[in-house]
Amino acid sequence: MSQKLYNLSPGLLLAIVVHAAVAPVVLLTAPAVAAQYGGQFGFGAGQIGFLFSAELAAMSLATLPAYYWQKRWNWKNVALAAGLLFIAANIVSAFAASYTSLLILRFLSAFGGGTLMVIGMASVVLSNQRDRVYGLWVCGQLVIGAVGLWILPGLFQHYGLSALYIGLAVLMALALPLARCYPANLEPNDGGRPQRMSFSARNRAIISILGLLSFYIGLSGVWTFIGSIASAAGIDPASTGELLSIATVFGIVGSLVATGIGDRITRSLALLAGYAVMTTSILLLFHGPNLWRFAVAACAFKFVWTFVLPFILGTISDQDRDGGLMNTANLAVGGGLAIGPAVAGQILESGGGFSFMLGFSAIATVLSCAGIFAAHVSSQKNIVLEKVAL
Repeated sequence: MSQKLYNLSPGLLLAIVVHAAVAPVVLLTAPAVAAQYGGQFGFGAGQIGFLFSAELAAMSLATLPAYYWQKRWNWKNVALAAGLLFIAANIVSAFAASYTSLLILRFLSAFGGGTLMVIGMASVVLSNQRDRVYGLWVCGQLVIGAVGLWILPGLFQHYGLSALYIGLAVLMALALPLARCYPANLEPNDGGRPQRMSFSARNRAIISILGLLSFYIGLSGVWTFIGSIASAAGIDPASTGELLSIATVFGIVGSLVATGIGDRITRSLALLAGYAVMTTSILLLFHGPNLWRFAVAACAFKFVWTFVLPFILGTISDQDRDGGLMNTANLAVGGGLAIGPAVAGQILESGGGFSFMLGFSAIATVLSCAGIFAAHVSSQKNIVLEKVAL
């Protein structure tokens, strides 16, 4: 029997982390890719924005058919098909002759990647150390995003966007054999037919998903306009860029800390501490922060974002029986990433100012904390009651 890590086979753990890192590379390296879209193809801001929106939408929409196939089809085969779609769409993207064809191909690529994300997130349910696995899941994305932002500008100068698309196809081709490491499906915990969720379990699931949605609404609004906040405060663009690069490193550290901590501290403490620091970092951005206050806020925000996320996902995963709830979580992530910047942008355009926008994000963060913490506490009480009943 092969040695397991966090109750997962090495191959399954690697599949979860690697596929989740490769699938969203275009979104993770958006600043470099967006600049190349404009420089190489002459796309306008609206066209560029729509390309990224299409990829984000496709990754989220991959959730919808998953509600059907998760209980009917072999996940290994679905993962293989999704990986092949991702590879084919990226290869053809390198030779796309028009904006419309590129838009369709980017949608198909992201749909394949989103399907792999759904399978990976659901497979974490098999682990007995879900917080740690999600920590590695987040870390993989951050590392490949940072590496991409570092190497892509140089590659673009010599090979254009083809370097990105062919590179993604090669990476996925190398990772494709890992598809066989996924489970065929998730069997019910009792080995029999799936039980209907109780009223309290259903409420916990709804509250935790709404908490995740609120979390991403709050953080994406802040992170989208954090450069604008610095500019309005009189911080020069060069300093802002350097600080945000440093903040990205803090993000990687945050996910590694979450992985290292795991269950060494209670999840309640990790959640409360994480949300407290996140809310504080948002408040530090109020009223035109100076350079040092901005630096502390940005680094703390990025650190705690990736630190607390694995514990949030772990809370939701604890309530999942067949992967369906984590499927919904993927939809909530995409929804939050779309809603947050849109609402924040509308607040700024309507004259609400950065203080109003940051206040909205802080409230969304507090509401997320309330929902996730309530779901976690209720789940723990239910576990205790079940043990007493036995």
